Amino acid sequence: MTLSTWPNDFDIPHAMSNLTALQLHVAFWDTNGDSIITPLEIYHGFRALGFSIIFSLGGLLIPLFFSYPTTLGHSWFPDPLLRIYTDSIHKAKHGSDTGVYDSDGRFRPWLFDEMFEKMDSSLVDENQGSENKTRVRNKERSLGVSDLVHLHARNRVAADPAGWSFAAMEWWTTWLLLQRDGRVWKEDLRAMYDGTLFWRIRDERMKKDDGWTQGYGWRDWTDALWD
Repeated sequence: MTLSTWPNDFDIPHAMSNLTALQLHVAFWDTNGDSIITPLEIYHGFRALGFSIIFSLGGLLIPLFFSYPTTLGHSWFPDPLLRIYTDSIHKAKHGSDTGVYDSDGRFRPWLFDEMFEKMDSSLVDENQGSENKTRVRNKERSLGVSDLVHLHARNRVAADPAGWSFAAMEWWTTWLLLQRDGRVWKEDLRAMYDGTLFWRIRDERMKKDDGWTQGYGWRDWTDALWD
């Protein structure tokens, strides 16, 4: 069974149970399970998630910037085919990120939870009494556009324009793919970190009914022009 034919219950195959969260995050694009992601697989992966041809072509910037860091796990010489090696994907981890993945690509849940506790501006309404504050704090966690902008600004470190740019592109892509009611929800983002969300989106988009209804696309943009 190849990765592209995983069953719909999203259980990680036993052969992949020893992978890090970051390796699982990118496994969706490794369509033949050979631990190598080609530029063509990246393009087809974005298309399977519902991104446009233009956006998916833009996704080819990923191997342009991240192929060589992962190649360093195997050779000092760049890969002429710009392939990404998933067994050394942690070497492509950039600065100015959230730190939710550690230097080995493992998931750090306490930092993930802390990100929502600190950055979710909807948790506390200072205009309400303490009883309403408790109710708000018990709501489902999410991040709006302004929260993501503040999160990106908080994580920027000095003299790291590459990290700033990569983080901005990643959050922009995340919002386009996941937003619901203008916000990125905690459970969706958690599933994106371990990669399981990508399989769910692909399978829901293959259904004959409405399929995956979250995200923001050309239809939303054109509809907004007429509102």
